[in-house]
Amino acid sequence: PYLTLALIERVIAALARYRGAIPGVAVADTLKHVAGGYGHPIGATVPRESLFRAQTPQGFDFATLLALHRSADPAAEAATDDAALLEAAGLPVALVEGDEDNIKLTYPEDYARMERLLSRPAGPIPRVGNGYDVHAFETGRPLVLCGVTIPHDRGLAGHSDADVGIHALCDAIYGALAEGDIGRHFPPSEATWKDADSARFLIHAAGRIAARGGILCNADLTLICEFPKITPHAPAMRARLAELLGVDIDLISVKATTSERLGFTGRGEGIACQASVALLVPAGK
Repeated sequence: PYLTLALIERVIAALARYRGAIPGVAVADTLKHVAGGYGHPIGATVPRESLFRAQTPQGFDFATLLALHRSADPAAEAATDDAALLEAAGLPVALVEGDEDNIKLTYPEDYARMERLLSRPAGPIPRVGNGYDVHAFETGRPLVLCGVTIPHDRGLAGHSDADVGIHALCDAIYGALAEGDIGRHFPPSEATWKDADSARFLIHAAGRIAARGGILCNADLTLICEFPKITPHAPAMRARLAELLGVDIDLISVKATTSERLGFTGRGEGIACQASVALLVPAGK
């Protein structure tokens, strides 16, 4: 099931010089010679430096192989593959590089191995993360949203600069990577992050995507508040987030809504943000 075009081409190329060619992979296990099989003492350790496991497909000159089959002695020990017929006739057979995943379905356990291989993701895995954050208004602080300072009579309360947009976005990224939340990476109990620029947090989150070999497909943020008006500042917010993440602005969406004067945001007590991201991360990373 995992036969590749490259392997077939290697076999065909070798047939330009030989009347037979087979793929094979080097034996990696230590080999023991035991005359009586299981339960009997080991007679010797077999050198494996020149040993290979034969695979299929095998290639041959048709006329040569047909003649060997027709002339084979039925009473002789059966050949386990076509290459053995050429070898017995003194005709050289070329060995080309095989593939560990090129398994042949012969025994029930081969089928089980094939199922494991086929269930293995062949490429990057889509990963989706969601983040949510909320901060109350507080006088005497600047209002920073998605990395942009917004003119307003109050800012947001928090240990850092309380950028509710970036905090939600970081949580979405960490969630997609299954790496916890922003509090795990930047504990509010640590004085280091007191009044810190949240841009540092997003740069770290972007670095985690890169460290896992992933890419950001898109990010979508919804700011929930009665005021200030978000739409006039959305282009600047998108540009700043794209800059911090190192991606094209077309991958970043920032929009706003209200809660129809319901709840704490409806009463004008603070701002909430929901963020979603989609990533592509290599399997196993």
